[in-house]
Order: sequence, then structure tokens, then C-alpha cells
Amino acid sequence: MLALAALSAGCTAKGGNPAGSEKEKDVLYLFNWNNYLAPDSVRRFETACNCRLSQDYYSDNEEMLAKLAAGASGYDIIVPTGNALDTLLRQGALKPLDKSLLPNLRNINPAYLDTAFDPGNNYSVPYAFTLSLIGFNQEKLKELDLPTDTWALIFEPRYLEKIKGRVTVLDSQRELMAAALKYLGYSVNDASEEHWKQAAALIVRAKPYWAAFSNAGYIKELAKGNLWVAHGYSNDMFQAALDAKKTGRPFTVGYTVPKEGAVLALDSMVLHRSGRRPDLAHQFINFMLDGRNSAELTNLTGSGNPNEDAMRFIEPEIAANKAIFPDAELLGRLEMLRDLDRRQRRLLSRLWTEIKLR
Repeated sequence: MLALAALSAGCTAKGGNPAGSEKEKDVLYLFNWNNYLAPDSVRRFETACNCRLSQDYYSDNEEMLAKLAAGASGYDIIVPTGNALDTLLRQGALKPLDKSLLPNLRNINPAYLDTAFDPGNNYSVPYAFTLSLIGFNQEKLKELDLPTDTWALIFEPRYLEKIKGRVTVLDSQRELMAAALKYLGYSVNDASEEHWKQAAALIVRAKPYWAAFSNAGYIKELAKGNLWVAHGYSNDMFQAALDAKKTGRPFTVGYTVPKEGAVLALDSMVLHRSGRRPDLAHQFINFMLDGRNSAELTNLTGSGNPNEDAMRFIEPEIAANKAIFPDAELLGRLEMLRDLDRRQRRLLSRLWTEIKLR
């Protein structure tokens, strides 16, 4: 209660509603990933700041960028991944931060600050991170004697023929190409046209065995047992495993980072230039930088957390999970995606169209 009172005292909205409009609260507009904010955090922030938090969602960075390019506006805060942050900065789409309004920024682990995307963090504040990996039905894959520690599981016909129609992959150009590039021994940021074509050919060869390209539905289907393997995000696999356990399914959902390496996606809070309430936006960012509030996101969703103060509030079982909080050895096999230039985007778009049409 004392913490809430203190927060409330610091959350008096500036430039609020005109006199006589008490019936309407101030509104903060957030454009965020699906299931990436704890409902309790929303309620506490709204109470503390006497405002309403309105959320729109996206399931992929490309989807978010496309909606903004098509004219979506009015968002105070967006939560892009590093490569999408790069794009937004090049477009001049973001407002700089006023760090004097963010005293809790001191809680962020320095390892996640001053990235290549935003040196000095003039525009972005780390929010959470995820790993791209493989989720699977442990009992079924053991029964079929299939490996779970390699991208070969979703790309090699000798494995896929045993699980045909029970596999999904992310409906994301960058993520799926990154997995294929890693399996082929290349960096996720390899820009060689020849290597991209090799990756595309690998995907096309495997595609007939997959049930679908999916960014969200795989969580429920994996938890229900309809899927046996899914390429997806660590926080989604955490949710699928939790759902399967809660509903008493006769199997366990496991997830692991392939030995070839994978993508680490650092998501950050940024201020969009079309937002009308930078005051509320800074208050929300500082609110989410509080250790307890940040930990609530991880405990709910299984997302990795760059907030050092949050670690003492995170459930021990989650904190010890290397697929959520990678150790030094695993970190050495992870890469963050970088932005592409215009030529590379055109090439990837063409290859992606060919993949989808084949």
C-alpha cells in the first residue's frame, strides 16, 4: 500500500482532461505484443495514475511495422524488437526519452543497455527478452526417438516424416530464415544472397511436412496435444507447458534451444512520435522498471528479464530455466537480429513470397 501511495503521488497526469470532463479518464495508448503485460500490472498502473491503458496487439514485428506504415497512429508506447527499433529510428518515428523522468532505469542490467540499435539508449528502454527455440511433446518425441536439440527436427525429412502434420513454424520471414541459416552454419544476420537461397530451399523442402505457419495458435495446440513440435518463442512455450500441466494432460511440453544457436530478441519500450501523452508514457515506463512490476511479467509469461531488481521477485523455477534465462555458454550461441537495408528487404520479400507459393 505504501508503494502504491508513493507511485500514485508521482503519477499525477500533466495536461489532463479539460475542466468539466471528469467523466473521462486520461488514456495511454500502448501497441504491444500479444500477452505481454500482466493484467494486475495494468490495474495497478491505472489506479495509481488515474488513467486508462488502451492496448492494441501484434504478433510479429513485420505486422507492427506494416500497420504503422499503413497509417496506424496515436500510440504513445510501442514495444519493438531490436531490428524493428532500428527501422523505426531510421524512419524518424520515435521521440527521445527524458531520462530524468525514469529513475528506475538504474535497475536495468548494463549488459542490455547501449546496444547497436540504440547506443546510449536515447530512445529505448529494455522491457523483456525471448529466445526463439523448439517446443515439443516430450513423451511423443521420446516414443518416436527424435532429437530435440537441433533445428534438424523441423527441417530434415528423415525426422519430419514421423511427425508430418504435427509441426508448425513461425510465420515470420526473419525468424524462420534465421533458424534455417543457423542450421546451415551461418549467422542469423548473414546477408549473402546465395546463403539466403540455400535457406529458402531448405524451408521449401520441409514445408510439405508442416501443418502451418503460426505465430500464436501453436501455444494452445501444443498444450492440447494436437501439435508435437513447434518453432516459437520461449515465453510462448512456457505458457504451453503451464497450460498442459494445469489441464492435466498426460504429457509434458518441453522446450530447448537448438545446439546450432538461435535468436535472442530484446524488446524495448519506445515513444512513438504520434503519441499525445509523453507524460503518461514516461510514467508507465518507470512503473514497469520497478522490480516487482517487471517480475510480474516474467512470472506470468515466462519472458526473460533484463531488470536486475526483478530477479529477487521472480519464481525460482523460472529463474533457473536456461531456456528463459540463458547461462554464459548458451548466450554465446545466441544472436540478435539486425535490420535489413532496402535491397535486402526486397530480396527477402521475394524469397518469402516464393516460399509461401510453393
